Amino acid sequence: MKTVIIGGVAGGATAAERLRRLDEKAEIVMLERGGFISYANCGLPYYIGGEITDKEELTLQTPESFKARFNIDVRINNEALSVNSKDKTLTVKNLQTGKTYTEKFDKLILSPGASPARPPIDGMNSKRVFTLRNIPDTYAIKNFIDAEKPKSAVVVGGGFIGLEMAENLHNAGLQVSIVEFANQVLAPIDFDMACAVHQHIRSKGVELLLGNGVKTIVENTDKSLIVNLINGSISADMVIMAVGVKPDIAFLKDSGIALNERGYIITNEKMQTNIADIYAVGDAVEVADFITHQKTMVPLAGPANKQGRIAADVICSISSAYTGTQGSSILKVFDLTVASTGVNEKTANRLGLKYEKSFTVSSSHAGYYPGALPMTIKTVFDPDNDKIIGMQIVGFEGVDKRCDVVAAAIRFGASARDLTQLELCYAPPYSSAKDPVNMAGYVIENIIASKVKIFHWHDVESLDKDKVTLLDVRTKEEFSLGAMPNFKNIPLDEIRERMSEIDRTKPVYLTCQVGLRGYVAARILSQNGFDACNLSDGYAVWKSVMDGSSEIRKTTKYGK
Repeated sequence: MKTVIIGGVAGGATAAERLRRLDEKAEIVMLERGGFISYANCGLPYYIGGEITDKEELTLQTPESFKARFNIDVRINNEALSVNSKDKTLTVKNLQTGKTYTEKFDKLILSPGASPARPPIDGMNSKRVFTLRNIPDTYAIKNFIDAEKPKSAVVVGGGFIGLEMAENLHNAGLQVSIVEFANQVLAPIDFDMACAVHQHIRSKGVELLLGNGVKTIVENTDKSLIVNLINGSISADMVIMAVGVKPDIAFLKDSGIALNERGYIITNEKMQTNIADIYAVGDAVEVADFITHQKTMVPLAGPANKQGRIAADVICSISSAYTGTQGSSILKVFDLTVASTGVNEKTANRLGLKYEKSFTVSSSHAGYYPGALPMTIKTVFDPDNDKIIGMQIVGFEGVDKRCDVVAAAIRFGASARDLTQLELCYAPPYSSAKDPVNMAGYVIENIIASKVKIFHWHDVESLDKDKVTLLDVRTKEEFSLGAMPNFKNIPLDEIRERMSEIDRTKPVYLTCQVGLRGYVAARILSQNGFDACNLSDGYAVWKSVMDGSSEIRKTTKYGK
């Protein structure tokens, strides 16, 4: 049996290796349009910024190493031009010789990936405008920086690649501006969580322009660029376009292989297309969301690797199926770590899901052990059955392991009660006896059990001070440094003695810094006959969002 694989990197290379391990006698051919078959594409920005200093570290496998270890016929610089599904043949062009040839197959695995989107903007073809997808792109950017010594850069797009490039260009000594059309960076997290990221980016001296977009790019006489925006303009020595990706599927025209409305390849759970013996994996494939079961596109290395393995299994008659993508992801943004898994709030809203959310702020390890740092956790859950459907974390240390624990818990259908019962590793340098994951579960358990009523930052503006009592239970010192409008201060430790100052005929809306003291106050008051409600997100999240909103209002209609 002869299997031809179009494309390497995560999906294609994994499929090739798995096929060989399952069938030593199979004929396996891998076609790769570029000059590299398996490389650390997630590490490319860090080579540009100098974190990775040896370019050889970016190359995971070469055609020679693939041949030696797996006996796979790897043909780099060979581009598949078309697929004849009926005859089971490919038209392939050798980009080095220019010759075109026909390649037959018994099984075909498509792993073409996705290429950076290049919007139709005047000036996109300037030699000072770059995109980043592969090793040649990386070398081009690095060589430009080394040769031209640019002092400034504009990064267009606030997604994963955009923020990684902004950080690494900043580390390389450039003055960096980020332009993002949306009102926030990092679409997988919600606006209220992204605001902390916005503040951190700006604290590093990086200009962040939200709710803005690029109209044209004009080359200046001094070799710099003028980037004309919807609102304003920026001068820069180079531009990185990171506005998303599109599936690389032009060669599938007239193949009969079904695509969705956005051009992504449609497969079933076995990674089979609508054409017998043709499979597809990786960034160019439509997948099912694990939680909502909605069709979506998630260009991540982890899912691509799993899909490659599944396609190889099915070809070798092993029962295997892809059960959906959670979109678990993590990103380093300067000193911050941002992670998420599952459904975020805006997706839940868009799909009309019934949900509630909670916020918790926990330390990365025991507070009495030096170096503990805070992390903010937003958990999205189903209030009917308390199942966890999503989590987002922004913090400094220990974010990755907490999000990984919850990603696994979601995969196995965990509830808030399950989170409370998880027995996680504890020692003072690493965690607390009640881990942040446990704490998230405890808070949701209290909400579900009606031990506390909650409200959120976006509810504050609608509270009528004449109809409710607004109470801040932080210390006097904290309160003096900033407070929400119309909130009165009674510190938590004084609340029992000063209960007579609180109107029993009105609901009491409580806040503290991060929600914990407000919860304690709510329990005290509710057991003394008050109708008490706690701000789940606390003053810290409200302040972060208000600061972020004020920045956006300068250039967009957000919040009006």
